[in-house]
Amino acid sequence: MKFMETRRLGKSNLEVSAIGLGCWAIGGPWDVVNNGDRWPAGWGEVDDAESIRAIHAGLELGINFFDTAANYGTGHSEQILGQALAGKRDQVVIATKFGHVIDEEAKTMHADDDLIIPHVRQDCENSLRRLNTDYVDIYQLHQSNYAPEKAAELIDVLEELVQEGKIRWYGWSTDLPDRARVFAQGAHCTSIQFALNLAHDNVEIRQICAEYDLAGINKSPLSRGILTGKFSDGVSLSSTDHRSTWNFEEGVPQLRIQQLEAVREIITANGHTLAQGALAYILALDERMVPIPGFRTVRQVEENAKTLELGPLSDAQVAEIQQIMQAMQPEQDSNI
Repeated sequence: MKFMETRRLGKSNLEVSAIGLGCWAIGGPWDVVNNGDRWPAGWGEVDDAESIRAIHAGLELGINFFDTAANYGTGHSEQILGQALAGKRDQVVIATKFGHVIDEEAKTMHADDDLIIPHVRQDCENSLRRLNTDYVDIYQLHQSNYAPEKAAELIDVLEELVQEGKIRWYGWSTDLPDRARVFAQGAHCTSIQFALNLAHDNVEIRQICAEYDLAGINKSPLSRGILTGKFSDGVSLSSTDHRSTWNFEEGVPQLRIQQLEAVREIITANGHTLAQGALAYILALDERMVPIPGFRTVRQVEENAKTLELGPLSDAQVAEIQQIMQAMQPEQDSNI
């Protein structure tokens, strides 16, 4: 049964489900390498067959928007998404990202800003191959703090890719308003991806989206799982899960757990689970926003998709949550 609300993705003519699926977790283990150091950037081991079943479950429930990236599993996420969507390409909107140097065999990624413009065309071809498609709907720069002057030059290359039919639209995954504003001026820029959840807002980027008729694609809508409540009582994480380095008894992880408890009754009052309530908050907050919760199982996809059947929170609930969060907000917050 399909009950999915849709939203227009910025200035494009693309209608997407109001909740998408973020495909970071289904990439499996991979590492970031920097100056000889190496640390996990994935979400632990995955079952590819379950990932594909989960994507199919999302399609059955009306989800048609999928966000991935070249570095998620150093290409593995794109490959699995491409397999799952075989024969269904015309039913979906695919967003992927570029801007890092990946080694598919070694499962490693590193950043080199000087290579972004020289490599963007080949990066696009590589993503098209892994996704098994002729075009990408939204092609997003994945280097959050890329220099604005270089970004302006990059827009010219992306516009060429649009004219060649390799991509339809583009955007930038960044939490920095000054960077977002640079891309916002591009003729075929239609979205900015940034962190947004009931405990962390980015009002300035939301205002830029409104000013330039862009969509906000919301990463970390569940604060990387914390807002589902599963970390409140502790949980064991694999060493290949990037969250295994977190200390849930201090800092931002502890704060997020406390913030969740402070609004638990509000976000579950309408019959939502904690995860559904957190997503329903975003849907009520701003009609331009499209949250993309991550997933690894069919159950997670089904729970998140049901949010739209239950509906968004009320304006009064949103205002009450914001008042509580403002009182609990530290001087410097994290974008998780």
